Amino acid sequence: MSTIHEQAMNYVYQQVLQRLIGHFNRAERTALQLLVQRIVVAAGGMEQVGEYKVLMAHGGGEVSSCTLALLRAAQLTIAGRAPRTFKLRVATLRHSGMTDSRLDSLNQGYGRLFLHDDPRVELLMVENQEVLPFNHQRPVSAMGRETSQRNMLMIGHLSSGDCRATLCSDTYLALGDFYQRVTTWNGGVHALVSGDSPRKQGQFLAWLKKTAQSAGVPIASTWPLSLTGLFARMDEWSTSYYREVYGEHYVASANPSKAGHRHLAYISIADLLEDVDTQMSPILTEFMAFTPDPLGFHFSHPTYSNPRMMAHLRGLQARCLRDLDYEEGVHGFIRQASQFLRRQHLPEEWLAQVGIGEDAALPSTAAQQFFGLDETQLVCLLFSPFIHHGERLEGYLRQCHPGMLVALPELHKVLQGKQSADMLQQWVSDTSGLPMPLLQHLYRKRPVPGASGKSRNAGVMAHGNTPACQLSGR
Repeated sequence: MSTIHEQAMNYVYQQVLQRLIGHFNRAERTALQLLVQRIVVAAGGMEQVGEYKVLMAHGGGEVSSCTLALLRAAQLTIAGRAPRTFKLRVATLRHSGMTDSRLDSLNQGYGRLFLHDDPRVELLMVENQEVLPFNHQRPVSAMGRETSQRNMLMIGHLSSGDCRATLCSDTYLALGDFYQRVTTWNGGVHALVSGDSPRKQGQFLAWLKKTAQSAGVPIASTWPLSLTGLFARMDEWSTSYYREVYGEHYVASANPSKAGHRHLAYISIADLLEDVDTQMSPILTEFMAFTPDPLGFHFSHPTYSNPRMMAHLRGLQARCLRDLDYEEGVHGFIRQASQFLRRQHLPEEWLAQVGIGEDAALPSTAAQQFFGLDETQLVCLLFSPFIHHGERLEGYLRQCHPGMLVALPELHKVLQGKQSADMLQQWVSDTSGLPMPLLQHLYRKRPVPGASGKSRNAGVMAHGNTPACQLSGR
């Protein structure tokens, strides 16, 4: 880079900083100064800050976006005071629930902050256990989508159609691998910056722990003392969980992540955001033109992480399992979620597009788009008719496929692996979305108890026993 070009870019970056700070209120300006101090101290002083690299996990939500805006302002502020400033790595996990609008919003925010062409910034995404440059137009990995679909179906059937476990567990279980990759890739990072509160982190870890325990995974009585140890533990839980779920059909990753050896510092700004209205801050609404994605995945709220799909599944449950109208199930979910959103001071607009009335087909389209599942396969998942030697198979056929009741004995033979007609094997596979070996495996499995929901230990973990780190990237 020539001296003239470098001077021109520095001028552009200072203009970006001035415009950004112009949208800060007093609390945000104070937060910025304190963040600058914390980063400089963590780096070992202004003389060392140019060699320092920090990581932020961006899940696409308001807290992540505010955190990124403050980090960018801190980076440019230090650049105006010292010869060099810290390097910034922003990483996003691209999971099956990641919508195009969420990716577009991320890209727009990066553009507003002038991150794309700044050599001091790395924008990454992890998809199908591979670290890639961020590209909001990158097509979804076919292999990654197939893996997510299979995991979602297996978790859904083994949890007896638990909506939260079905929609959340695979994404949450991927976070250990995600953090190990983005903290060690290309020389690694020195620190992790987080806007999440210890309480949120504790709730998330409680979810992961309970999910692993539900599959019989042994859980150590103590937590690791370092971030790298925690990420390795999370990845170990995930691997052990899927090994239990798939049994003899489990296939180890051809590209496993590796634990880092560098000590990672943790820089929390949760306390700095306490006086910042992350819903209405001009930083988001005006400068970054941020708009909430009511249809996307919300990491920080596993109970209602995917409102549209959860409402759709509740509607299908009402219609197929409880002999009620689809709309009754959807409205029941909305009533529950509305109470939760009010308690959490979250925007009820998240539920404005759950797909009722004229838009009732939209969730089915979303299920096909993101998860590759049609309504027949979702209903089959909710019934979970194959587990525990097909104890629910007759009820499922009677309710959803009465014409197949006559073939019930033969279907049991299919699932037992006995000689049977190819036509029946194809019907079971098409109806469930799973290949025959996995269906026969489910037939021999018992349901997994308590695969999701609130852990009795969540409150305890959130108040001191859980390592402080951002995990959800909300």
